[in-house]
Amino acid sequence: MKNRSDRRPRVLYLAFYFPPSRASGVYRARATANHLVEKGWDVTVCAAPLDFLYDVIGSVDEELSKTVDPSIHVERPSLNHYTWQHDLREFSWLRRSFPLMAKRVYQFSQTKLFPERYSSWAWASVVRALKLHTKKRFDVVIATGNPFASFGAAWMFNKLTGVPYVMDYRDSWTLDLFHDEPAFPKGHIAWSWEKRMLDKASAAVFVNEALRGWHAERYPEVADRMMVVPNGWDADVLPKAAETAVEEAARAAAVDGSAQDSDDQKPLKFAYLGTLTAKQPVEEMAEAFKIARSHPDLAGAELQIHGHLGFFKNSPGTLKARLGLTDEGSRPEGVEDTGLRYCGPVSKTEVGKVYEEADVLVFLAGGGRYVTSGKIFEYMAFGHPIVSVHQPGIAAQDVLDGYPLWFNANSLDVDELAASMVAAGKAARDLTPDQRAAARRHADTYTREATLIPFEQRLREIVGA
Repeated sequence: MKNRSDRRPRVLYLAFYFPPSRASGVYRARATANHLVEKGWDVTVCAAPLDFLYDVIGSVDEELSKTVDPSIHVERPSLNHYTWQHDLREFSWLRRSFPLMAKRVYQFSQTKLFPERYSSWAWASVVRALKLHTKKRFDVVIATGNPFASFGAAWMFNKLTGVPYVMDYRDSWTLDLFHDEPAFPKGHIAWSWEKRMLDKASAAVFVNEALRGWHAERYPEVADRMMVVPNGWDADVLPKAAETAVEEAARAAAVDGSAQDSDDQKPLKFAYLGTLTAKQPVEEMAEAFKIARSHPDLAGAELQIHGHLGFFKNSPGTLKARLGLTDEGSRPEGVEDTGLRYCGPVSKTEVGKVYEEADVLVFLAGGGRYVTSGKIFEYMAFGHPIVSVHQPGIAAQDVLDGYPLWFNANSLDVDELAASMVAAGKAARDLTPDQRAAARRHADTYTREATLIPFEQRLREIVGA
C-alpha cells in the first residue's frame, strides 16, 4: 500500500463554469486545473451539468474543451432549473400539481438555507464528492465563485470530512462591483454565510489587492489567510503572443520599407474583444470613436466588436441597435457609417488572430475601483497600443501601470476619450519593434504560469499541514 507521501496530491475543484462553458470565469478555472496537473496534482472538477450550458443558457465554446488536460476528471452534478424554467412542459410533477407549494419550498431554500439559485448544484456536488472521497481521499478542495454556493459546498464537505478548503473569489459575493457598495442589506443571511465559510477556510484568494483589502477590513480575524492571485493570459491558446519579442523585432526589421510605407496608408483597425454588456460604457465608447474618426489620422478607421452580446442566449438584443452596430460587411441604407462593426463571437482558440490583426485594442470595462477584468492581460500580451474606456480608478489600472503603450483619458468624457484614441492611433502608426518588445516584457509578468505558481505552493503548504 502506498504511503500518502508516495502519491500525487489530490484536489477537488468546485468550478461550476468549466469548459465548454464560455462564462468569463471559465478561463481562470481552466488554467488553474491545467496548471495543477502540470505540477503533479490529481485533479477532479465538479462543474455545471451540460444540459444547463446547452439548453438553458446556450453559452458554450466547444473548442475550449479541447484545451483541458485529458487527465482531469470532470463530474457534473445535477442542478434544479426552477428559476430558469418557463415552459409548463418542463415543470416537475410537484410544480405542475402544487405550484404554490413548490414556490414556497424554493423560496424557503433561498431565504433560510443558502441565498443563491445554484445551491442545489452545490449540495449535489457534496454528495458526489463524498462518494469519490470514500474510494480515493481528497487532500484539499478549491471552490471558485461565482456561483458562491461552491463556497458553501466546500464548507459542508470540510464539516463532514475535515478536508481543508480554499475560497477563490473570481468575483465578489457581498460587494456590488458596479456600485461599490454592499450587495446585501444588513442582517441578510449572505453575511453570516460568508463569515462562517471564511472562518473555516485555509485560504481565501482574490483577483486584486482592492478586493482583498475590502474583505480583510470586514473580516480582520482571517485577513492573514487572504492572498492575491491575479488573472493572467494563457500562452497555450495565444500562440502568437507566446513568440519572443526578439523574434518579433527580427521579423519587423526584415520587412521591406516600401511595404511598411504602404501599410502606413491603410485605415487603422481598432478592436474590442469580449462580451458586450449593458453595464459597460458602450455609448461613450461609440460616441468617442465617432469623434476620433473625424481626425485625419483616423480617416476610414474601424472599431471592430468581437464577442458575444450578453452571456445568455436570451440576452436582450438591444445593444446592436443602441450603438448602431452592423454585421461585418453590411450597413443599412441611409445609416451613417460610424466605423463600428460587429464581427460576432470568437472561440478562445481563435482570439490570437483577432488581437494580432488589430492596430489598437480598446479596453472597455464596467464597474468601479474593484474591477480588473481578465481581458486586459490578453490585451497586453500582444504589445499593441491600448485605449482605456472605463471609470477612473478601477483596479485594472494597477495592472496597466507600467505598460508603455497605454492611453488612458482617466475619464468617460467623450472628447477626452476621442483624444486618447487619436493618440493611440498615432502610436500604432509609429510603433517600433523595440516599443512592442517593451510592452510584451511587461505582459510576461502576467502569464498564467507566473500568477499561479504562488497559489500552487500555498496549496502544497495546506496539504502538508
